[in-house]
Amino acid sequence: MATSALSLTNQLCRFSSEVHFLFINKNFSTPKSTRLISHVWSYSKTTRIPALHSANGYIKEAIEEGEGMVDSDKVRVLKQKIEVLGIKCDDSCFPGQYYHLLCPKCKGGKTMERSLSFNITQDVDVAMWRCFRTSCGWTGQAFADSRMPIAGVNKIFKVKSSKQVTPENVVLEPLGDKLIEYFSERMISEETLRRNAVMQMSGDKYIIAFTYRQNGAIVGCKYRTMEKRFWQEKDTRKWLYGLDDINEATEIIIVEGEIDKLSVEEAGFRNCVSVPGGAPQIVSVKDLPSIQKDRAYQYLWNSKEYLDKLSRIVLATDGDTSGRSLAEELARRLGKERCWVVCWPKKDDSRCLKDANEVLKCLGPAALKEVIQTAEKYEACQLLRLN
Repeated sequence: MATSALSLTNQLCRFSSEVHFLFINKNFSTPKSTRLISHVWSYSKTTRIPALHSANGYIKEAIEEGEGMVDSDKVRVLKQKIEVLGIKCDDSCFPGQYYHLLCPKCKGGKTMERSLSFNITQDVDVAMWRCFRTSCGWTGQAFADSRMPIAGVNKIFKVKSSKQVTPENVVLEPLGDKLIEYFSERMISEETLRRNAVMQMSGDKYIIAFTYRQNGAIVGCKYRTMEKRFWQEKDTRKWLYGLDDINEATEIIIVEGEIDKLSVEEAGFRNCVSVPGGAPQIVSVKDLPSIQKDRAYQYLWNSKEYLDKLSRIVLATDGDTSGRSLAEELARRLGKERCWVVCWPKKDDSRCLKDANEVLKCLGPAALKEVIQTAEKYEACQLLRLN
């Protein structure tokens, strides 16, 4: 019944016919697709960024006349300066994206990890880098003008030891009947709750505790009341919820809440993680910040070793404006070329189901599974629905 209900909805919540293009201009980060743009080292003196094409073949100019130009003199100067410092950026690098390179100072340690996060600003004025190995921490900037590069060990941003979290010191206990019933109404089984170590605050049968784990150990805890008030354990690093479920994964699903992660598991997918916090109201029009300043998305950088090896990432964020904004911000950081996005089914003639748990409750696990399996390539869906 649930599957047929989904298949009958040819009316999957796709983007409105009245749309805006995400233009490539000085305000937006450059899509990481060689079909649209050459890499930074091969720009001509004033290379023009091509226009974007819609799915209907309609050509829309992505930039105004005079915009989208890159001065090859800046490119040449930056390349010379970083090569002197030993940073080897090959021909795949271009502005507005982050790359993981071999650090010339620590050589990535014994494993030769590509621990140097490297970024060229969209205007090609500055190249920035930082080594994420705590024993190194080399960081710096090179400039396209006459200024000398700045480089050194930045101790401010070395990873601080996080608070040790255990069920005892955060005072948790197994879920009681009231919360088990709460999850049952949302189609979440006791087996799934046990496997994900969902607990409750000791002495309070109405506060859910989602334990964040890494290699089996609790590294954080997020609390939720039945009235949807949230808070997290203090002085803990931000992580993705469900990290241990993607240890060996090459493909994952990212959702916007812990209950959505549990819902996706009910549909048969354990390779799912949730972001720990809320979604932005709008997509930023600024260049991506440096990693150390990217506070709202530190959970991505803290989970870098898990995310680097992925070949396919399905973004199953909420279907509202904030959820779509979150999907765009995640894709900007993870690389749009390896992202897919789900289209939530219709709830009625005017509304879509909002998230994974709503699909699970209304249409069942088979329908949720189909929604995830039919996710669309993100680069093909670079459209924004008008409110």
